Amino acid sequence: MDEDLPPTRAATARIDAIDFLRGVAVLGILAINVTGFWGPSLATFSPAIPRAEPASYGWFAFAFVVFEGKMRALFSMLFGASMVLFAQAAERKGVDPDVAQIRRLLWLALFGYLHFALLWWGDILFLYAVCGLAALLLRRLEPRQLVLIALPFYVLVHVIEALTALPGALTEQAVLAGTASQPDVAGHAAMVGRIAASVAKDTAVLNAGFLQAIWLKLTDNPLQPLSTTLSTFTETVPLMLLGMAMVRGGFFTGWPRRRLAMLAGSGIVIGGVPTVIAVRWLEGHGWPPQAMFLAIEDGMALPHLLMALGYAALLVLIFPTVRQWQIGKALAAAGRCAFSNYLGTTVLMTAIFSGYGLGLGPEMPRAWLPAFVLLGWVAMLAWPQWWLRRFGQGPLERAWRRLALGAR
Repeated sequence: MDEDLPPTRAATARIDAIDFLRGVAVLGILAINVTGFWGPSLATFSPAIPRAEPASYGWFAFAFVVFEGKMRALFSMLFGASMVLFAQAAERKGVDPDVAQIRRLLWLALFGYLHFALLWWGDILFLYAVCGLAALLLRRLEPRQLVLIALPFYVLVHVIEALTALPGALTEQAVLAGTASQPDVAGHAAMVGRIAASVAKDTAVLNAGFLQAIWLKLTDNPLQPLSTTLSTFTETVPLMLLGMAMVRGGFFTGWPRRRLAMLAGSGIVIGGVPTVIAVRWLEGHGWPPQAMFLAIEDGMALPHLLMALGYAALLVLIFPTVRQWQIGKALAAAGRCAFSNYLGTTVLMTAIFSGYGLGLGPEMPRAWLPAFVLLGWVAMLAWPQWWLRRFGQGPLERAWRRLALGAR
């Protein structure tokens, strides 16, 4: 139990602490997703796509160091933790936890596909639903077993994929230095052409009307949520397993403050130093696309995970203090309404950036994006406390839970 709280309060604090972390994560995810709302999907990989905007380099570098990969990892671990908590809630209600969990995840997959088709290409709900079904198979393992499966698998897969992509990044440097062979130059030119084609395709969707955008997505790549799932499956499932191990191993309730402080400091520093070095190298070399893809997809996976674990420990450590502050209450409420906030943010941002909204898409300077991140944060923090006082759950959270558990 938490050494600073009596048993009855520690149980409540555990749930509140998870909500607090989830609130931080859903706000942090917007700092990365805002680029995908504003411009083509590949813009999230580089501030030089779709065009070089030096005024935006500082924001991109800051978001890369502080948010990129870390918030996604934190959110994935919290989703795994929520699966354990949901199973416990189902058992208390006399419902088979596995059947309820499968229903819950299948409904999430439907929500995710509709999110993709109707609103935005960058959906993660479908991904979480499919990966959750895989993680569900292992949820009864002991915390130590979950960690011993998740961590080696996560590290091994990313190391192999990074080493596989490394020759392409080295060839790219030779091309940019003017020392590459003609076939390598031609291959690099073909990659640049593919990037341009992808940017043009995404821009057409961004500038289209509502129904036309749906048509373009469903005729061009109707299975995009599935392809996204397949490309990130080996990252997301291990993170969910870690989240299961964390909640069952007492990370949110039973870890001593000294251990949390050690993990917070070591995770953030050991993960942060190579992240800063990487972003300085990438900026100094003009954000080369293949190197950017390598860094974001696989090369920085371990530093991202270390920093995400450090963030988690730091947030659990400070929660007993900030839980009484207004910002702590607002973040915990935002975390309790994370599903509603996630989809609500999509509605808000597509209304601002899409062709059927205000149309402030890629033509708007990229350096303005931090202002829209702040707008999204204000929106996500503004309503949940008021709503929860009256209704107890977020609107989408209530609907999703009833679909999974039934009228009971």
